[in-house]
Amino acid sequence: MYFAGVDLGGTKIAAALVDRGRNVLSRIQVATVPEEGVKAVISRITGSVKALVDDAGIRLQDVAGICVGAPGPVDRDAGTVLDAPNLGWRSVGLAAIVARELGRPTCIENDANAAALAESRLGAGVNSRAMLYITVSTGVGGGLVLDGRLYRGARGGAGEIGHITMVPNGPLCSCGSRGCLEAVASGTAIARRGQELASRPAGRTIAAIAGSGPVTARVVAEAARQGDPTASAILREAFEYLGTAVASALNLLDLDAVVIGGGVSQVGDVLFDTVKQKVAVLAYPPEAAARCRIVPASLGTDAGVLGAACCAVEEYS
Repeated sequence: MYFAGVDLGGTKIAAALVDRGRNVLSRIQVATVPEEGVKAVISRITGSVKALVDDAGIRLQDVAGICVGAPGPVDRDAGTVLDAPNLGWRSVGLAAIVARELGRPTCIENDANAAALAESRLGAGVNSRAMLYITVSTGVGGGLVLDGRLYRGARGGAGEIGHITMVPNGPLCSCGSRGCLEAVASGTAIARRGQELASRPAGRTIAAIAGSGPVTARVVAEAARQGDPTASAILREAFEYLGTAVASALNLLDLDAVVIGGGVSQVGDVLFDTVKQKVAVLAYPPEAAARCRIVPASLGTDAGVLGAACCAVEEYS
């Protein structure tokens, strides 16, 4: 029995074929090219699954089920991608279309939820009972695996830690609210703060590294690595907000593991040290901080596709 997982992103589609033990038998990656429209993207999804089957030397009928991890909010029960701005999609009935085209059972899952499941089953969260996964990149997303099961909430929206309010009336978030964690701790937020300060004397190192290009989170991180106090302060402020959010989640859910991934997590010790310090101060009871591992994600860019495959295994076994 085989299962296919597809990670649908704004720039690439990654797909993997696994067996019931979640061993990868074949994989493929193609460009998404969302500007060509919904039909073209779905054709690439179905074509990727067919390529996996051909590469593994099996029949499509041998695939017990398919899961597509999709960005943004999804209606898992209806199989609908509700809003994926990077794709230009709204209310796309993805699961039904893929199932019809391939003749195999198909479900969808939010991509952060899928990545959370992958880290729980195969990565840094193995053996945890209550795990929060956070991805910090352009935005801030999250997923929860509680008592060994992906926790989706009443309508599939659980784990959206990026949209808890950290600063009332703070910076505008992509969701339309103000002061969300995403608006103060994401790569976008770090870049925005760096850009604000780059024109001032205190931000000259940031400006020098950026040169004629834009100020990005990577630029700010590099300035911090070179010892620039302004850049270091920008990162510290962002990661203190992240630590406050983690502590709140720990107090609410009695977590034993917090796994942090995404591009911003690659800045390394400054993120994890700052988060741990904040959690140590805010955790209740205080010993809860010592009982909770706060660790880097271990699956990297494979988390999405492996998570979708894990979802397929657990849905269709």
